[in-house]
Amino acid sequence: MKRAAAARAALAVVAVAVAGPGVARAGSAHVDYMLECQGCHLADGSGSPGAVPDLRASLPTLVRTAEGRGYLVRVPGSASSPLSDAELAAVLNWMVASFAGDAAGPGFEPFSAAEVASYRRVPLLRVEALRTRLLGAAEVEDVY
Repeated sequence: MKRAAAARAALAVVAVAVAGPGVARAGSAHVDYMLECQGCHLADGSGSPGAVPDLRASLPTLVRTAEGRGYLVRVPGSASSPLSDAELAAVLNWMVASFAGDAAGPGFEPFSAAEVASYRRVPLLRVEALRTRLLGAAEVEDVY
């Protein structure tokens, strides 16, 4: 456990150094995104066509319903990440601000640690089926 924490800290230092001054700070939601999500979803949230969903296309729809918000917390990469509930909430809020912006809607309610904790307890077993239902079959094509 201490090794994993030390490795994350070292990666955060490298990420900040690569990003440059003023771009991200160790322990920030942006750095946590870079360390935990960017490997698949890429720096701009675009994902990989046919393999990893484009966050820019799916976040605006998913954050508008409780079930969509739960989906974002429960996908395996989120639910099983080493981030605390508060850190994951911060990353999700950073993602919405960075990749959905105004498209999230004027009533967007930021994720809280308590909300993340409540959703995270329930495993998500059929990721693609739920994503298809939440986004609609036609829209799923657009997020890949």
